Amino acid sequence: MIKQGDVFTHDFSYTQEQVNLYAQISGDTNPLHINPEVGKASMFGRNIIHGHYSASVFTKIFGTLLHADGHVYMKQNTTFLKPMFVDTPYQAVITVKEIFPEKNRVLYETKVIDVASGAETIVGEALLMNKKVYVW
Repeated sequence: MIKQGDVFTHDFSYTQEQVNLYAQISGDTNPLHINPEVGKASMFGRNIIHGHYSASVFTKIFGTLLHADGHVYMKQNTTFLKPMFVDTPYQAVITVKEIFPEKNRVLYETKVIDVASGAETIVGEALLMNKKVYVW
């Protein structure tokens, strides 16, 4: 049974090929994401990953890895604290923050951590409903 404080982690990284594909699909072809010369000349010293693509790890987790059967993603708020880069190990950390049993919903704290530095790159919350799993 799911309870407040439960934690789920997922290790991941992104490649430049994936970022380029996301740029095509989303239409966000900002050179800061896809042009190495622009990335190198930027304040980051290299290309950065699109914010919404970097946060898409939460969709993967809730859609395929954590109680996926029956999940309805209702809300996500996201704060981008630091840029994310390709070929860099990250860990997504999902923590049960609050349970709403009468509505079959769980509010999760969501964050992404740069494995090498321990720094948080993304923080936020996600509200999900699941009438198959979130039953108390």
